[in-house]
Amino acid sequence: MPVPRLVLASQSPARLATLRSAGLDPEVVVSGVDESVLDHVTDPAALSLGLARLKAEVVVDGLEASAGPVLVVGCDSVLELDGEIHGKPASAEEATARWERMRGRSGTLHTGHCLVEVRDGVRREAARSARTVVRFAEVSDEEVAAYVATGEPLRVAGAFTLDGLGGAFVTGVDGDPHTVVGIGLPLLRELVTELGHRWTDLWTDRHGVG
Repeated sequence: MPVPRLVLASQSPARLATLRSAGLDPEVVVSGVDESVLDHVTDPAALSLGLARLKAEVVVDGLEASAGPVLVVGCDSVLELDGEIHGKPASAEEATARWERMRGRSGTLHTGHCLVEVRDGVRREAARSARTVVRFAEVSDEEVAAYVATGEPLRVAGAFTLDGLGGAFVTGVDGDPHTVVGIGLPLLRELVTELGHRWTDLWTDRHGVG
């Protein structure tokens, strides 16, 4: 079976960096989807998976026909806190209020993964959502204000990062830490295998392993 062309349906630098560090070098095609079309979904796991599937399918629809197989990866994350769903904060005020609620507590990050294969005009899909518990430090008002002022919390689901400035404010993770960055490598490997491909075949020779 020929090695598939790999496409990441996300503009997230963290997701791209995670895949590259794992030996993969995907093309990036931003979906540009309107996420509000799924505002009616109230289950966080279902919402994260629905958004991931929407992104992957939109990108697949826009791809030109390829001679060989194509794998398109879509991902999305939402934070569950006190039974409520939280995505990216809409304002600095919302990010500040979010951190005032999160500090010293734990939240659950749901990260949906959808892998769509197109081969010989036929689509196949493998998709699942990963659940990771994130424990937050008891940060001060001054730390919250300084963090929000950087703008980082406004760009990410849950208003925090693990691999950026927010990493110092996360005291622990129960689950795959890759999912907190935005894409779970063990889960993605399972989906790749489910569609009949070998993960190691996706490694690129620029890493000296392909």
